[in-house]
Amino acid sequence: MTNRLTATGSFSIPSRLRSESECLGDAGPPAYLLQKYWWAYAHPISVRVFEREWLINAILFGNYNRLRRATIEALGPDYSGRTLQMACAYGSFTPELAQHVGAADGSLDVIDALPVQIDNVRRKAAEHSCVRATLMDAAALDFEECTFDRVVLFMLLHEQPEEWRRHTIAEAARVLKPGGRLVATDYARPDWRHPLRYLLPPMLALLEPFALALWQRPIESFFAEAPVRFAAPHRTFFGGLYQLVVLEKI
Repeated sequence: MTNRLTATGSFSIPSRLRSESECLGDAGPPAYLLQKYWWAYAHPISVRVFEREWLINAILFGNYNRLRRATIEALGPDYSGRTLQMACAYGSFTPELAQHVGAADGSLDVIDALPVQIDNVRRKAAEHSCVRATLMDAAALDFEECTFDRVVLFMLLHEQPEEWRRHTIAEAARVLKPGGRLVATDYARPDWRHPLRYLLPPMLALLEPFALALWQRPIESFFAEAPVRFAAPHRTFFGGLYQLVVLEKI
């Protein structure tokens, strides 16, 4: 397994999170995750608050269902073999993807660095025998090379600092089979006429401090060092605020 990344600077895990972090061993979840997103992902109360379809849809300005469907469709039409979802997601993304994978007699691995998120996705996907949820850092996957037929990054990259983002993309490409499909859906820089282009940055800077990196650089640049090529036209949604890319391993 690749050595786990460590964050720079000192960090003290809040006492209410210590029990969860111990499940990953001495290193625990990535420090940035507990520092920046403890309120959204790392505590059972977070799950009870945010695991609501209407709330996730509101956070994405009414685009959750559209992005979910487009991402899952981009992974198909063949869902057989092995699929990897890197990081859990609130809402019905995983159960819906599991329906497609299960119908094709495939398997779906879901990984996340937070035990509470793994517990939540196991609950949501309990009726789908094709799903296996495993505690794992997206930037240091414990899978062999060329294991998966398809890999999906659904609204993950904007939550990662650059170092983790770079390693996550490298790991996604590493475990993907040659010719396999990688689908990434995330934020993008909206059209200059979009009102959120001017209203959203202060909010993102406060709540999603790494998201603006996807505004400042084209997503192609994040995949420049990975052995992948674009396999479908670049798609944008909601005036360019969201983007979806489909890549194929070379």
